[in-house]
Amino acid sequence: MKTILQQISKLAIQLHKTTFTDEQIKSNWLGTTAASNEAILAAESRLGIELPNDYKSFLSITNVFFTPSNATEPTFETIDKINYLKYVDAFLLEVWNKGILINVGEQLNKAIVIGGLNDEQYFFLIPPKGANSKWQYWKFANWIPGEEPYLNLESYFASVLEHMKNT
Repeated sequence: MKTILQQISKLAIQLHKTTFTDEQIKSNWLGTTAASNEAILAAESRLGIELPNDYKSFLSITNVFFTPSNATEPTFETIDKINYLKYVDAFLLEVWNKGILINVGEQLNKAIVIGGLNDEQYFFLIPPKGANSKWQYWKFANWIPGEEPYLNLESYFASVLEHMKNT
C-alpha cells in the first residue's frame, strides 16, 4: 500500500490538482507520520471494535493522507478523529433510513467515518455483520448514486491512482 500512496502523492503534486504545502511538494508525500500503536488501541477502545488489519497497516504508514484532488477524493483523517457516522452526520442517516433507501441506511448505521470529515464525500469502514462476513469499504457522496464499494483499502487507493493516470 505504501508504494501506491507514494505514487498518488508524486503524481498529484506533478499534476497540480490542488494546492499543496511546501513540505508536501519538497517530500512528494501527501501523508504524515505514522499513527502510534497506542493511538490505534485507544481508537479501538473508544469505538468498541477491532479495526481491520489493512486500515491498521495504512495507519502504520501515515496517520493522515490528504486528498490528491480537492473535489473528488476524501482526506483520510487522523486516528483520533475517526468516529461512527451516527456521531458525525446524523442527518445523513435520517435521510438514508427511509423507504427504498433503507438497505443502504442499515449499513450506514454501523459505518465508521475514516475520511472526508471536511470534504464533499466520506470514506467508510463498515464492520462485518457476523463471523463469516468481511469489512466493507465505501466511498459515499451525495453526488454518487449510492455507495461506491471497494474490496479493501488498497483497491480504493489503486482506483484513485488509476483515475489520476487517466485524467
